[in-house]
Amino acid sequence: MPHRVFLLSPASTAGKRCQQLLAGDASFELALRLRHDRVSLGEVFSFLSALYFRGKLTYAKRFAAPPPGCPGVWVITPSRGLVDPDVGLTLADLNEFAAVSIDAEDARYAEPLRAAASDLRGKLTRGSEVVLLGSIATAKYVDVLLPLFAKSLLFPSDFVGRGDMSRGGLLLRAAREGAELGYRPVDGAERRGGRPAKLNVLRPS
Repeated sequence: MPHRVFLLSPASTAGKRCQQLLAGDASFELALRLRHDRVSLGEVFSFLSALYFRGKLTYAKRFAAPPPGCPGVWVITPSRGLVDPDVGLTLADLNEFAAVSIDAEDARYAEPLRAAASDLRGKLTRGSEVVLLGSIATAKYVDVLLPLFAKSLLFPSDFVGRGDMSRGGLLLRAAREGAELGYRPVDGAERRGGRPAKLNVLRPS
């Protein structure tokens, strides 16, 4: 079995949930913790994207198989490249993320991501797979990552045609059942496809 690491697209820092978290008068538990301490990137982004990012993180932790000395799960961030989901964030860090666009043409985003991806490539063994859990339909991830990883950059085949909510449910179900999805190379793949059949409702475990 080849070594495999996962790259997770970030939760949006431009939406209402992030605004709630950044509000100076926010009094819910996570906002208070973030204001006075560090909270893991994974927990913060799982709050911002309660189904999709949580599904990506749960799935990636379940199936990562990295080479020795290399984390198996990395999160793409707006301004710091690839970050371990267990790294702690402060309120200032989240404000920094919220000020940067996820855009391959924005150097504040693209240059740190390119540098971090190059560093990761140097840690991988020959034949390692890099699975992007995120959209390949736009340039914002693929244009930065594909030149570095080439045929090693894969994505779940079942992502094509699905929206974020459907992908989140798919990943949570696969992680729960221990049934890893099939992958194919990003290079040469169809970027968009017809919408697949709806998933059955995922019952709480």
